[in-house]
Amino acid sequence: MTGPSGSLDENGIPFDEWVRNGEMGGSTDILDSKAMCYTEGSSIDWMYEEAVERAHHQRLKSQPGLRGVLTPMIETWRLWAVLILTGIFVGYTGGTLDVLVAWLSDLRMGLCTYGYLYNQSACCSGLDAGEACGEWVTWSARFNIHSTAGQALVQCFVYVSLAVGFATSAAALVQFYAPYAFHTGIPEIKAILSGYVLDEFLSPGTLLIKALGLALAVASGLSLGKEGPLVHVSCCAASLFLSLIGPKSRDGSPGRSQNESQRRKTLAAAATAGVAVAFGSPLGGVLFGLEELDSTLFSNEQLMWRAFVTSAVAATTLSYVDPFGIGKLVLFQVTTSQQWRQFELVPWLGLGVAGGLIGALLIKLNVQIAIWRKRGPWKRLPLFEVAVVAAATAIISWPVVFLRDQSSTLVANLFIECDATKDYHGLCNQASTWQNIFLLAITAIVKVVLTAWTFGMNLPAGIFLPTIAIGAAMGRSVGIFLQELHRAYPTAWTFASCPPEGQCIYPGFYAVVGAAALLGGVTRMTVSLVVILFELTGALSHVLPIMLAVMTSKFVGDYFGKGVYDTWIAMHGYPYLPASEFRETPGSGGETASSVMTPVHSVTTINATASLNSLDALLNACEYDGFPVLDEEIVIGFVTRYRLRQAIDPLLSGRRAVRQETGSEEIVCSFLGRQGVAADLAFALEKAPMQIRPGVPLQVVVSMFQKMSLRYVMITNQGRLAGLLTKRDIVRLMNRDFGQANALSERFEYQSTSF
Repeated sequence: MTGPSGSLDENGIPFDEWVRNGEMGGSTDILDSKAMCYTEGSSIDWMYEEAVERAHHQRLKSQPGLRGVLTPMIETWRLWAVLILTGIFVGYTGGTLDVLVAWLSDLRMGLCTYGYLYNQSACCSGLDAGEACGEWVTWSARFNIHSTAGQALVQCFVYVSLAVGFATSAAALVQFYAPYAFHTGIPEIKAILSGYVLDEFLSPGTLLIKALGLALAVASGLSLGKEGPLVHVSCCAASLFLSLIGPKSRDGSPGRSQNESQRRKTLAAAATAGVAVAFGSPLGGVLFGLEELDSTLFSNEQLMWRAFVTSAVAATTLSYVDPFGIGKLVLFQVTTSQQWRQFELVPWLGLGVAGGLIGALLIKLNVQIAIWRKRGPWKRLPLFEVAVVAAATAIISWPVVFLRDQSSTLVANLFIECDATKDYHGLCNQASTWQNIFLLAITAIVKVVLTAWTFGMNLPAGIFLPTIAIGAAMGRSVGIFLQELHRAYPTAWTFASCPPEGQCIYPGFYAVVGAAALLGGVTRMTVSLVVILFELTGALSHVLPIMLAVMTSKFVGDYFGKGVYDTWIAMHGYPYLPASEFRETPGSGGETASSVMTPVHSVTTINATASLNSLDALLNACEYDGFPVLDEEIVIGFVTRYRLRQAIDPLLSGRRAVRQETGSEEIVCSFLGRQGVAADLAFALEKAPMQIRPGVPLQVVVSMFQKMSLRYVMITNQGRLAGLLTKRDIVRLMNRDFGQANALSERFEYQSTSF
């Protein structure tokens, strides 16, 4: 079995020496001079990459003289430069996107008379509260339309037309220039960090289109956000900087980092910067990486430190840019400083239950719509779908004041307590209490449906902000209802702890609790979510109610299935293993490796001695990623498709010379070492593959794949091959209770030896 640094093989040779001598990585002639080649859709070999990384560092340090000191330092500085540049880039990009989105979204309502590039806030800056802004004019005023019906018609027409134009432009950019720029990107980032190979997803073109398309999509008023896609933008930026100034591959070629394992650690640190910028939450970004992205990677203290620095740099840059002109990172300031009362725990727990239920409903709707889109007529008409949904969203939103505004504006005003100087669309008007409750309920219901449809269309889209808006509308309506109840029955025993005079219920904070509950019900985040909301709102004194709501929504949501990101990973069929504990099927009587393995008669194997033509024909006939190598049913090793192809290609190209040398028409290859006239392929063989007995409990097998990041395990009995288990087999096992697994994948049936 391969092992960590310092372990020995059966001959007493150190494991790292295998890599240097080509025993695990291939021959010094073919494989040692270049990095391992992984095809799109495969998984990296973590053991190999970690071993190569250790050998690389040892080689750098062993250089004579000053080079042995300076070279490792320069390589470390390059890596830090990549992370710092990524943080600065994401901070500036996030601030620029905020400014661009504000201008484009305000453009749908009107324009500034003295500068068309000013949004409404910048155009009307410097005015006192309540003072009219004459510099900002609506489109109806711009066209000198005075009739009420004409004004409404023009405003609605421009509002809808620009919405369709922005959304369709974003979708066209994605469809024609960067297909991987669609959606949120977090499911793919999680899969990549776990070892999945999807290089095109992190290309510079994807970075450009994702950022530009995201601004257009958010400004269109569709029920989506920019928070999740910023994680994708951050990873694309890190990948770009790695290719430019990061450590190079082992042959010194640019375009790829020195090591796939190291590359993923860098991407993991960069991903936290996206969350830090999206929410102004550097600590929440680090915890997001630990909880949501890959807990195994983030258990590394060095990676946590890199993520912390990258998030801090990104947040500092965003603060310097100051896109909102408020001079602080708190985006949605919570103004209440009053102490909460114990009776409020009941409605807050109720919001937690509602958040879990509505979150599960939203995911179910989203899944069904995504599958219908995949199999229905919309699959061939993605631009038309985006245009129709954008038009429908704008038309539905126009009559409802709370739907008409951007989600960020809605959330900011729902979080604020009532003030005498500011009344957001009559939200604080006591005479309109029941009307406001009804409108907020309508807003939440409509946004649930629109978000379920929008999240998955062919354009950049995040789900954080729409979910927060839905929860905030739900929570604010509950807060207003309780406030009205207290106003009608001030002496009721329920309100005995309220002061005799003054305010007792603060609906703004109920909106915060509702937002936390629904976001927890959709994403199933816990610790990172509480910290993000604390940094987002500054509500330090109310952390406990937020924790209770998130805890409750998590309990309720988990009862109904996966969170939204794990759901999309399963539907796409990505080979991603969550860190959750595997539980056997009740009544199974104790499942073992033999109960789920691919039996030996269904596994394509290679004989220890085979002809060159048969090996070439095998690689051309099938797409398997690897093959067990047997010598009279005894396992002698495992050879991957890439290593076998690299080994036989020189023989195929020099076939005539080999025939002249050996005097034989048939070239015989051997994995047992050079014997007679056989071509030696032993160097391409992994001689110590992971092997287990058929009776090993399945729970142990799953844990091995999760903790050791294995690609395959061979099931053997006294050295004889009994079957094979791959990472995709374990993924299917983990998703067996999810009926929509692989529903969006282009390849529904995976080969037994596909990694």
